[in-house]
Amino acid sequence: MSKNRIRELNDAFRRTFRGGRVMMTSGVYELPDCVKAEALVQLTKFSEFSADNDPHDEHDFGSFNLVGRKFFWKIDYYDKDLVNGSEDPSDPERTMRVLTLMLAVEY
Repeated sequence: MSKNRIRELNDAFRRTFRGGRVMMTSGVYELPDCVKAEALVQLTKFSEFSADNDPHDEHDFGSFNLVGRKFFWKIDYYDKDLVNGSEDPSDPERTMRVLTLMLAVEY
């Protein structure tokens, strides 16, 4: 399993939303459409990775502030059936990435 490959796949997915599924919690879903749209834009542009928010150097978590709210996002790795965790997140043929956008208060 290559951390570099996992990071590359995560960055590509986060920037394009291709190669997985994007989910939002009910708290995010209930926000006005314009706020949800801007949150998704902020997510695609996120680049503030550090040892504090990315200890495994996989670019699978981040946070940002928008309209007075703190948002978190997280990428998890599942098998293609979305039943179990992926055995090899560096293999896109065996992995379904799921990105969840949430409000920090929901975490």
